[in-house]
Amino acid sequence: MNHSLDLALIGNCQVGALIDPSAEIVWYCLPRFDGDPTFCSLLHEHTVGEGKGYCAIELVDQIEATQSYLPNSAVLVTRLTDAQGAVVEITDFCPRFHHHGRVFNPMMLVRQVHRVQGNPRIRLLVRPTYDYGREQCSFTHGSHHIRYVSPGSVLRLTTNASITAILQELPFFLEDRLTLMFGPDEIIPEALPEMTRRFLDETLSYWHEWVRDLAIPFDWQDEVIRAAITLKLNTFDDTGAIIAAMTTSIPEASDSGRNWDYRFCWLRDSYFVVNALNRLGTTHTMEHYLNYLVNVVAAAPGGILQPVYGIDGRAHIEEKKVDTLAGYRGMGPVQVGNQAYEQIQHDVYGSAILAVTHVFFDRRLVQRGDTTLFTRLETLGELAILVHDQPDAGLWELRGTKRVHTFSSIMCWAACDRLARIAARLKLPERVTYWSAQADHIHATICSRGWNDEKKAFTAAFEGDSLDASLLLMHDVGFLAADDPRFASTVAAIERELRHGDYIFRYVEEDDFGTPKNAFIVCTYWYIYALVALGRNDEARLLFENLLKRHNRHGLMAEHVDVQTGEQWGNFVQTYSMVGLINSALRLSRRWDSAF
Repeated sequence: MNHSLDLALIGNCQVGALIDPSAEIVWYCLPRFDGDPTFCSLLHEHTVGEGKGYCAIELVDQIEATQSYLPNSAVLVTRLTDAQGAVVEITDFCPRFHHHGRVFNPMMLVRQVHRVQGNPRIRLLVRPTYDYGREQCSFTHGSHHIRYVSPGSVLRLTTNASITAILQELPFFLEDRLTLMFGPDEIIPEALPEMTRRFLDETLSYWHEWVRDLAIPFDWQDEVIRAAITLKLNTFDDTGAIIAAMTTSIPEASDSGRNWDYRFCWLRDSYFVVNALNRLGTTHTMEHYLNYLVNVVAAAPGGILQPVYGIDGRAHIEEKKVDTLAGYRGMGPVQVGNQAYEQIQHDVYGSAILAVTHVFFDRRLVQRGDTTLFTRLETLGELAILVHDQPDAGLWELRGTKRVHTFSSIMCWAACDRLARIAARLKLPERVTYWSAQADHIHATICSRGWNDEKKAFTAAFEGDSLDASLLLMHDVGFLAADDPRFASTVAAIERELRHGDYIFRYVEEDDFGTPKNAFIVCTYWYIYALVALGRNDEARLLFENLLKRHNRHGLMAEHVDVQTGEQWGNFVQTYSMVGLINSALRLSRRWDSAF
């Protein structure tokens, strides 16, 4: 099987799974997002019925497969049809709903298999592994369950299907419906079909209520709803962390070696996610993330922040290669952990403060920002002042080069600017004066050292001449007004040097791994933001419509796109990309009161 990223994501903010168009679970980590991939065939090619590390429902003589989400939910339905016209329907979901005053989101995945018509003959292939595909799990079983055992953990499959048929992988005729429930090693206290049917109904109700509260734009409603649900699925309820993507080691381009583990919480990415969901009117993610961030800051020596942390807040996420998986389409290496935690990236101080700023101004929140929280943030602001003109690895995490990156400096300015605004909100005039002066000083430094008069543009680094797509955000974060000629001039320079067809590259200069081959998707979205700010809405709309065509059948997007073929590359689902969709739709959509 030659995998693609035409995948669907299901989850419940505790676990997440990727499912291919024929309903094979190709990626599923336990007991949480950054855990061992019990199903990992996405990074290990196999022939149907061979290999290990997946869960498949094989329809004998299958000729067709269709797949879609149930509307406004994270519940996936796959319909398989055989050569005789028999149809099987598979419903996949991870339970999430309110129960006893709390959100019930266990380490659980449910598969319901239903005969729709005809006389389908199916085979259940359940082949969990451990230690990143190193070994297939051993098992014990009872009359209605199988315990898949690995060192230190047990995955329990509870089912009303034939245990013999599963263990021996025997084809059988599906008479009506059956259920496969993967979860912790606990006895199910009630009848499985009734319990999972209730779980499905309540999970659907949860997502319908969640979507109903979104403040979506008039245009592209389905796309925005799917993006919002996807961002929610990348949040880890237990701590409030937000992961960048569900996967590790999907290369940024074919055989590029740019294979990274994204199952961690980048402070920068999290700010973008929180900001997008706030614009849609859902604030719970921000509130949970604030708790995570406050704990991370409290544990940081001297308040010095790393760019990325584990979803449990741990600081050390050492990167290592594993030799047990060949990689996506055989394109290794497969990495576990991310050495970016050791990097210096100065934009993190702005990202942290910008993410928290909302709690001082949003009157919907029960717990709002106060002087105690402001004082904690001031510590980060002081660090931003110290480092705003110092070299770092930049937001693109260059591993072999350090420069004074202009975007990092702009985010340091944003940290001081927002502290001044927060101080004004809290009626602290002395702090307003202090932080405003610091912001003005950093602003002047950037304008002096980050501007290249020959290029007529702000450049990637101080006293440099190369360009960087992140500078398209100068207006978005408030550094330059839309009518400032330097903003339009910088956008024009980026168009000349970083635009390839309908896409914007993050940069084009050679880095540690050579010259970038594919476009980083969110950069084109940032370009759309800039075009809208400049009043070039028609151009922006055409680029946005083109990007939507590059999403997969479910409206999901990875990190990179091949500008020639439109094929997706990079870790999946990429929160950056889904954030870009939401923000672009909000900017380009007609207003509800003027759409009719």
